[in-house]
Amino acid sequence: MGRAFHGDIGPLSLNFWRWLLSGLILAPYAVSGFKNNLDLIRRHALLLGVLALSGMVMFHSLIYWALHTTSAINAGMVLASMPLVIPMIAFVAGEDSLSLRQGIGIAISFVGVGVIVTRGNADVLLGLKFAIGDLLVLGAVVMWSVYSVLLKRLPKDLPPMVSLATINWIAVAMLLPAYLWEFSNIGGFVVSVQNMMAIAYVAIFASIVAFVSWNSAVQVVGPNRSGLFIHVIPISSAILAIIFLGEKLEVYHIAGVVPIIIGILLTTRGVNKKTQTAKR
Repeated sequence: MGRAFHGDIGPLSLNFWRWLLSGLILAPYAVSGFKNNLDLIRRHALLLGVLALSGMVMFHSLIYWALHTTSAINAGMVLASMPLVIPMIAFVAGEDSLSLRQGIGIAISFVGVGVIVTRGNADVLLGLKFAIGDLLVLGAVVMWSVYSVLLKRLPKDLPPMVSLATINWIAVAMLLPAYLWEFSNIGGFVVSVQNMMAIAYVAIFASIVAFVSWNSAVQVVGPNRSGLFIHVIPISSAILAIIFLGEKLEVYHIAGVVPIIIGILLTTRGVNKKTQTAKR
C-alpha cells in the first residue's frame, strides 16, 4: 500500500494521518483506562516515548520514505533480516546473550541482505553506491527491533489497549511538526476516495489490528520468537507487489534470501532453546 500510493501521499503525511485516525478509533476504548492508570503511565513515560519514537514514528516514516526509491519486493526482502537484528538489539540492551552460533548466523544472513541491497552487483559494493531506499529500510529494521525488545519492559498491569493508545498519541504529537514541515515544503495530498481508503486501511489494519496482535505476541512468546513471523512480510509483499504493482521477482532476491534463511535457522534455534530452558 505504501508503494502504491507513494506518488499521491507524502511519507510523513501518510504516517501522521494513519496514527491520528487510529488514535481517534482507540480513544473511546482507552480513555477510562488511561485515567485509572495515569500514575503507571507517568512512571513509564520515557519507555512509552521511546516505543512511540521507534515503533511508530521512525519505523513507518523510514519505510514510506524508502518506498519512494525502492520496490515493495526489495523492501520486503530487506525486512526479512529483522529476526536477526532483534537478537542483536536484545543483546545490546542486556535482555539476552548471543552464542557463537547465533553470531555466525547473523553474519551469514547479513551477506544475504547485502546481496539484496546491492542487487547482486559487486560494482555497487565497490563503488559504495547503494539504493537509498534499501538503506532506509535497514534503518527501519533497527527501529522496529528496538521497539520489539523494549515492549517486554512494559508493566504487566498496564492494559494492552491503554498502552497502545498512549504510545499512539505520543507518536501523533511527535509526528505533527514533521507533518507540518512536509505540508509547508512539499504540499499535502488530494482528498480523494482512493487516498482516504488507503489511510483508513493502514490506520485500522496495519496500525490497530497489527499492533495489538504483535504487542500481545511479544508479551507471550518474546521478541526473538515473534520475529520469526516477520518472514510473512517478504512473502506476502512479493506476491501482492507482483499481482497489483507489476513488480518482478529478480534472481538477486532469491540469492539474497537463501543466506538470510540459513542465518535465521542458526540464530533462532539457539535463542529458542535458551528460552525454553529459562522457562523450565
